[in-house]
Parts: sequence; structure tokens; C-alpha cells
Amino acid sequence: MPTPKSDWSERSLELSALLGRAGLGDRAAFATLYQRTSSHLLGVVMRINRDRAQAEDILQEVYVNVWRAAHSFDAAQSQPLTWLTSIARNRAIDSLRRAQAQPQLKPNVSSDDEEPDVYDTVASDAPGPLDLLSRASDARALADCMSTLSAQQRQSVALAFFDGLSHAEVADHMRQPLGTVKSWVRRALLALKSCLESAARHDAGAANG
Repeated sequence: MPTPKSDWSERSLELSALLGRAGLGDRAAFATLYQRTSSHLLGVVMRINRDRAQAEDILQEVYVNVWRAAHSFDAAQSQPLTWLTSIARNRAIDSLRRAQAQPQLKPNVSSDDEEPDVYDTVASDAPGPLDLLSRASDARALADCMSTLSAQQRQSVALAFFDGLSHAEVADHMRQPLGTVKSWVRRALLALKSCLESAARHDAGAANG
């Protein structure tokens, strides 16, 4: 039987509130939720899939799912961290099933139109898209940085990380080759990373000035 909400810890109450706001489309709340729970959920994933690079990719998928399903969280059925852990565990198990069902092949990069996936080209310690969102505490900073991208880059990033589509689904939606879409997303993330870091330094300088 679920623990009555009146008996929840302060952390559970906070996470429940953040999920509620995220379910209404509040990206700042979602970014805070990511900061509060990502370390725990990465540990959950890595207990199932011990490859850290794969686990980090799975974690991004987990939070895409959380963003899309936050409105369905029911505090009467489970505590927020239990709900999040269940999503993480299921995604990690699904990833193992996919890996067992598919041959492990590495694509040959033969042209500019077929570039490696974004997570293969960005260093492992570089922030992922949700890290970028969490850094953009001011929504205007994110909007300003998005405006520096090309129209194709903005659309591909929005479809991939705000709408939760896979690269293949983005390519189909935009009617573009998969390699081209991967290239747009990779370059867009690198540009966003640089822009948001610059904005953070500027804000820090203004605060200290």
C-alpha cells in the first residue's frame, strides 16, 4: 500500500511538486527535477547496464520519458522517486533487450552526410541536453541561444529533446537523411553548450561586478 502523502519526506514532497509543474510544461521545474534525481537514476541504470556511456544515453531517454509522462504521475499510487526509478529500470532493461536483438555493428563514416551520433562525438564528461536545460535557469538564456542556431538545427533539437523523438523519427519528420539530422543535432548541441556557458560566465561576472 502506498505511503500516505502526509508521511512523505520533505524531499518526496519537493519532487512531487516538481513533477506536477513539469507535467504542466514548466521546463525550469523539470531542470530542477533532473538536478535532484539524475545521480540516483544513473545509479539505477548502471546496476543493470554497467557500460557508463550507454547508461548515460539511457538516462537521457529516461528523462525524455519523464518529461512526456510527468502529467500522469499519481501521488496516490506511488512516491515520486519510486515512480522515477521504475521508469529508469524499465528503460535500462529494454536497452539490454534491444542490444541482444540487434547486431553490434559500427557504421563506416564515408561522407559529411553520415556523421557519428552526437554522443559518440561529444566527450563523455560534456553536458547532455538536459544538463544544458538545467544550466539555463533563465528561460531567456536558452531562447537567446536557440535563436543563434539555423532553422534546421532549431527544429531538429526541438523534435529530438523537447518532443522526445529519436533521430530516425526526426529524420522521417523532416524528410531528411538520418546522417544529416545527426549532424544538425550534434552541431546544435555543441553551439548551445558554448552559448550557455558564455551566458553563465556573463551572469556570474555581472553578479560579482
